[in-house]
Amino acid sequence: MALDIEPIQAKVRPKALIEVAWEVCNQVGGIYTVIRTKVPSMVEKWGEDYFLLGPYFPQTAAAEFEPIETEDKSMLGKTIAKMREMGFEVHYGYWLVTGKPRIVLFDFRPIMARIDELKFALWNRHQLSTLNAEELVGNVIAFGECVRVFLTELASLQAAKVDIVAHFHEWMAATALPDLKQNNVKISTVFTTHATMLGRYLAPNVPDFYNQLPTFQPRWQEEARHYGIESQATIERLAAQSCHVMTTVSDVTARECEFLLGRQCDLILPNGLNITRFTALHEFQNLHVQYKEKIHQFVMGHFFQSYSFDLDKTLYFFTSGRYEYANKGYDLTLEALSRLNWKLKQANSDMTVVMFIITKNPYYSLDASVLQSRAVMEEIRLTCEAIEKQVGDKLFLASATSNELKMPDLNKFVEEYWQLRLRRTIQTWKTKQLPKTVTHHLKQEDDIVQFLRKANLQNHAEDNVKIVYHPDFIATTNPLFGMEYNQFVRGCHLGVFPSYYEPWGYTPLECVARGIPTVTSDLSGFGDYMMQIMRDYENWGVYVINRSKQTFSQAADQLADILFKFIKASRRDRIMQRNRVESISEVFDWKNLRSYYDTAHDLAIKRKKP
Repeated sequence: MALDIEPIQAKVRPKALIEVAWEVCNQVGGIYTVIRTKVPSMVEKWGEDYFLLGPYFPQTAAAEFEPIETEDKSMLGKTIAKMREMGFEVHYGYWLVTGKPRIVLFDFRPIMARIDELKFALWNRHQLSTLNAEELVGNVIAFGECVRVFLTELASLQAAKVDIVAHFHEWMAATALPDLKQNNVKISTVFTTHATMLGRYLAPNVPDFYNQLPTFQPRWQEEARHYGIESQATIERLAAQSCHVMTTVSDVTARECEFLLGRQCDLILPNGLNITRFTALHEFQNLHVQYKEKIHQFVMGHFFQSYSFDLDKTLYFFTSGRYEYANKGYDLTLEALSRLNWKLKQANSDMTVVMFIITKNPYYSLDASVLQSRAVMEEIRLTCEAIEKQVGDKLFLASATSNELKMPDLNKFVEEYWQLRLRRTIQTWKTKQLPKTVTHHLKQEDDIVQFLRKANLQNHAEDNVKIVYHPDFIATTNPLFGMEYNQFVRGCHLGVFPSYYEPWGYTPLECVARGIPTVTSDLSGFGDYMMQIMRDYENWGVYVINRSKQTFSQAADQLADILFKFIKASRRDRIMQRNRVESISEVFDWKNLRSYYDTAHDLAIKRKKP
């Protein structure tokens, strides 16, 4: 007779996850968006066993950091107390973003007194050269020392009881990784490169970069030295080869990692966003109309003092991102717009396209004439409102007292003062000068301005394609738009991002998340991912330019054709397409994409175990 014995279940060890990034509570670029938007999903899974490490900068911390003043007896609190005893300046609290995770910020400035000693140690142990390196390299090495000490102390206190995973993002956070491996610190490690340093420099400077990639494997250091990024590229390479699990954000970048970092990626971690879905489709369509009206106000103030066009037959396209003329595809976008302008003229189209180019570039100030035009238009609006009120009151009185069943002459109701004031204000506003293509006074003429002049895209009245180059980010404090960037995106009709080098590409994803059709490329991680998960992606409002196998001119023709086809579509078709784009946005919600991270963390724990 079989014995009735209950099976003995293996005890599951508790786990903790630590994410380390230079952009924790410190917005610099796209990694900040990755980390911040992912937080709610990570907190949902890990709860109190999830926290982040980052650098302490007083200015950014003042807005996003809330200190924890009470004594903390957790493993995290004990480690922080030990570090403070050792003389480190450690700030512990909450990151004031959705999810409100606990974060540890290190003030690395006191460590800078030992920077030469730290640099020598890295050279001695890992042959990391820091000669003639930029200031940022010294800062990240000092920050990395804080991270190394913290993780070492944490492991000594807790590794026997808890499986600890440390996930490092980008080279700026990863200088601790080689020492953690060499010292056999009992922590499982994951490293994610969101874009290889060397790839970012090689792509715009090497013809046929992607086919040439294998040739750089033996001479990566020579190339890095040539571009003045030997330290950064070496840190990245050391991190890739020191972690338990190597990851990146797309198959496109994984190929770079193989040849430039000397290691094949174990996993791909696609990027996501917190997707806000609406209970009814009309809700996000209403937002589009609402914010489009705000863009109308800018367009009227910018163009209508010179000439006017039908706003009901006007489409708003935009491109945005870091100013990298070739990498971000600004060169291809401008060439396609020039060809599109010609196509629309040849077709005698009555449609107008206003193309907004939004990127950060050094400037002295806003162009005063652009501000003045907007201010005078506002004066016209206020005058019209005063006249409207006056006419309304007198019209009511005249209608109530009149025995005639006809419309009174409204001109009689407007006082001569207001008629004269309106006439003079309009006269002051109108000009024969062309609307400016650039809204600011740039510190130096760049490639965008040079192309616009060469292609004669100067906002002539007869041009169907108008250009607004805004060399600054859009925010509510901006006097020209007075809206947030995400509101601006919702008000546009199409986002254009045909990048040549784009490891992932948040800008087209942000369009999808807000129900706006977008153009991307097969050399961007996002575009490549869309092609993998969806065959008929174009029907869903995502257009992918073939940049991997076409020449520049062929790609420009393809983009111009896509834009021309989009313009010719009916308003109904564009509304239906926005509905379809919004319906696929949930694919990119972190709640769905977090599973890729879960796999990476589980794999790191398995590889760490003897």
